[in-house]
Amino acid sequence: MSSVEKKTETHRPRRKRGVPEGLWMRCDGCGATVFKKMVEEHLGVCPEPGCDHHFYVPARTRIEQLLDQDSFEEWYADLSSLDPLGFADRRPYPERLREEQARTGLTEACIVGRAYLRGRPLVCGVTDSAFIMGSMGSVVGEKLTRAIEQATQLKLPLIIVSGSGGGARMHEGILSLMQMGKVCAALGRYHAGGGLFISVLTNPTMGGVAASFASLGDIVLAEPRALVGFAGPRVVKQTIKAELPEGFQTSEFMLAHGFVDRIVSRPQLRTEIARVIDYCVK
Repeated sequence: MSSVEKKTETHRPRRKRGVPEGLWMRCDGCGATVFKKMVEEHLGVCPEPGCDHHFYVPARTRIEQLLDQDSFEEWYADLSSLDPLGFADRRPYPERLREEQARTGLTEACIVGRAYLRGRPLVCGVTDSAFIMGSMGSVVGEKLTRAIEQATQLKLPLIIVSGSGGGARMHEGILSLMQMGKVCAALGRYHAGGGLFISVLTNPTMGGVAASFASLGDIVLAEPRALVGFAGPRVVKQTIKAELPEGFQTSEFMLAHGFVDRIVSRPQLRTEIARVIDYCVK
């Protein structure tokens, strides 16, 4: 080997090891960089002292966190939306649905089924803001309505965890808007039958979801600092042309004004729901 070759071999730059991607994440609450595994161990809550920021968690992860292990029996998983309006914006609605299904692993923005929570049988529904902002189309409304009707028939408590930043889904027009009334009517029949509905509001719970079933719980619980309301704060401010109160539309603001019964941190949610069921269900 020549001296030039030896020099090239000796001074070849070494690849920097660095830190593998995905190990750390930035907290939007306190601004700290936190170890992702520690966040997961805290059920998606920032582990920094005094922060208590609640990160987004997917619907299936939330089911694993909230319900007894392997107890969830999913219902109506084969339901999927059609394209009643032939809607297209940047892309056709059916294409958008396929992309969302591939990206999230969900067929729709809602999962419903029967399960146990600390041994207590119940019916549960979870909406997921990752799927077209958790907006309520005809399938979401149909799943929730059927789940409520099953809870009525089986005489079981009903838990719906809401995470919707999109309200009614514009891609389905009036068929989406009518789901608000349909789900509320099913809840009315459930209430008349003596059922217990516990509504859990997470960040965000907005639009037609907040204006319908999410606000109708016999007990309404909310995670800390969740955004809850109809139109967002920016839209409200622009509409009324006035400064909004501090913390407007947060769960703490809603608690102070009587729209929420209790704010519960995610690690305590199982215990709190079990306590409510034991107190209310005879």
